Amino acid sequence: MTSMKTRRFEDVSVGEQLPALEIPVTVALITGGAIATRDYFPGHHDKDAAQELGSPHVFMNILTTSGLVERFVEEWSGPEARFKDLKVRLGAPNYPGDTMTFKGEVTALDADSRTAEVTLKGKNSMGNHVTGTVAVTLP
Repeated sequence: MTSMKTRRFEDVSVGEQLPALEIPVTVALITGGAIATRDYFPGHHDKDAAQELGSPHVFMNILTTSGLVERFVEEWSGPEARFKDLKVRLGAPNYPGDTMTFKGEVTALDADSRTAEVTLKGKNSMGNHVTGTVAVTLP
């Protein structure tokens, strides 16, 4: 059982800022995420193979990024919120030794469906790693 409280639709407003979330980017995070999502592309777990591709190190896959986006929004919305839609776009790669910081805000509310839209970005030292929107239904 989690002690996290779920946000109620009535308590959310357009323009509300989500608490920032810093994610240290590590080899374990990148390789573990790739293996957990069955993405065996060598650039996600083999440094030599990644370097042969022109990358300085292994790099994060989109499925790990999507999972981190969901974590960021769920830490704000709570465990009873339901993801309705997730749209992300990748930018700068995530490499070990960097930190990705998520920021976001509520950009739309739909009272009929009790849905909040969150616009977000996850930024590292090279720029935006991920940008996108997430729609969550709140109780």
